[in-house]
Parts: sequence; C-alpha cells; structure tokens
Amino acid sequence: MLTELQGQIERVTYTNKENGFTIAKVRVSGQRKLITVVGNLLSPTPGEVLDMKGEWVNHPKYGEQFRSVYSRSQAPSSIHGVRTYLGSGLIKGIGPVLAERVVEAFGQETLSVIENQLERLGEVEGIGKKRLVMIKKAWEEQKEIREVMLFLQSHGISSGYATKIFKQYGDRSIEMVQNNPYRLASEIVGIGFLTADQIAEKLGFEKDSQLRVQAGILYVLHQFSNDGHVFYPHEPFIAKCQEVLQVKTQGILQALGALHSDKLIVTEELSIETAAVRNRPTVVYLSNLHLCEVGI
Repeated sequence: MLTELQGQIERVTYTNKENGFTIAKVRVSGQRKLITVVGNLLSPTPGEVLDMKGEWVNHPKYGEQFRSVYSRSQAPSSIHGVRTYLGSGLIKGIGPVLAERVVEAFGQETLSVIENQLERLGEVEGIGKKRLVMIKKAWEEQKEIREVMLFLQSHGISSGYATKIFKQYGDRSIEMVQNNPYRLASEIVGIGFLTADQIAEKLGFEKDSQLRVQAGILYVLHQFSNDGHVFYPHEPFIAKCQEVLQVKTQGILQALGALHSDKLIVTEELSIETAAVRNRPTVVYLSNLHLCEVGI
C-alpha cells in the first residue's frame, strides 16, 4: 500500500530533463531533517509543495529515501516558499534579487498578483514592460505543465508516464490522451497496450470501441511475434483476440479491415501447399514482418 506524504522542495540535487527522474531534498512538517525524495517529476522547482504517494526505501549507499510514484505540485503558501519558488529560475525574468523585491512588495498575495494582476509587477523596481512580457509567458507555460500533470495523474497515470507523455505532446497532452489513449502504446516508450487500456477505461472508453479493438489486435500480433511467429492463422487469431479483448467477432473483423486499409497489417493466403496443408489457410501479419519476409 502506498504512503501519502506532503512536503516542500528545498533543493533539487539532480534531475534528468529527458525522463524527469529527480532527486530532491524536501522539507516535511514534523521532520527535523530534510528527506530525500526520488521519482519522476516534471520541472521540479524549489519552493513548490508536493503531494506525493509512494514508499519508503532504504538505499544501501544513501540511506532512507521516499520513492514517489504519484506526485501533484501546488504553489507554496509561506513567504519563504514563495521567495524560494520565484528565485529558483522557474520564471524567466525573475531571479533571486527580483524575487526578494516582488515578495517584499506583495507578501502573501504574490502568486495571486502574478496570476490575476500581472501588470502590478510593474510597481516593482527593475520590472519594465519587456520583462513583464517575459514573466507572463513563462508563468503561462508553467501553468500549462501543472494542468496537464494534474489531469494525467487524476486518471491514474503515474508521475513517470505523465512526464513522458508531456515530453511527447506538450500542451496537447490532454487533447491527445482524451481523443485516443491507445496512441500511447505505440508512441510512448514503456507504455504498452495494457497500461493504455487501463487509462482508456478511466476515461470512459467502451470495451468494443474500435480504437481499443484495433490497438488490441496489434498488441496480440506483437505478442505472437515475441513468441517467434512471423504470422498467425486467421481463425485461431480471431479466437485469441476475443479471449484478450472480450468483444464480439464482428467488432474484431471490422477492426481488422480498418487496420488492413491503413496498411498496419497484411492478410493473405499461404502460397505453399504440403501434404499436410492443402486448403491454403489465410494468415495475418504485422506489415513490417510481412515486408521482411517478402524481402527475404
């Protein structure tokens, strides 16, 4: 069972910009020392507060750590947190010195002013019109990241996968996942059909959705290819798809037709007749494997 933990990032020890893997020192209420949090975090920023779910682990070299599986960030509420947050380089145009001035001017209301009355930052020495434009753009980008991560994680997508999805689709992430979560299986490394299917179920996709059936057919073919099959006989293949997807034959045949039209699969009769095989059975290939066999 996962443990819930909330804390404020004090400093980021390491972060991989490609996959979001992060090691951060986090201040947790009631704990005298900073705790080490490891996990996939997108744009981790000192000062931000994390609501996390994960587990405590004991690293043989670095000791006790909290391994975060899910995390949701929220803006800091304390003056210290806001000052750290703004001075971290999160918002292009505001550095530590300017962050100090902004927080001194607006105090507890600082983030509310940036969100709702950005032009008031012009009251702070050193912030002119050009810098205001820069700050506005950077703030909106960070807001988009948070909205996307919140949406993805609210639908059961772990921090690691959510980070990969955002890296792939950016501010189009919500739209892409809502329209066709099964694309994740083919476009995001590490997300297979079964994970995409769980996401789709949470989004309300029906079992007999053609998007699901088509993705499931490709999944079954890939499973067969992993077992060493270049192709698979049509009838037992249909039966296997029914077993995996729990849908009617008609839906599978319709999806096969669509995949064939899109040139993702190939169906053909075997051209070799033997004493054991004289009825020239129809078989199903993944298109790339068919191309390889024809080439050979």
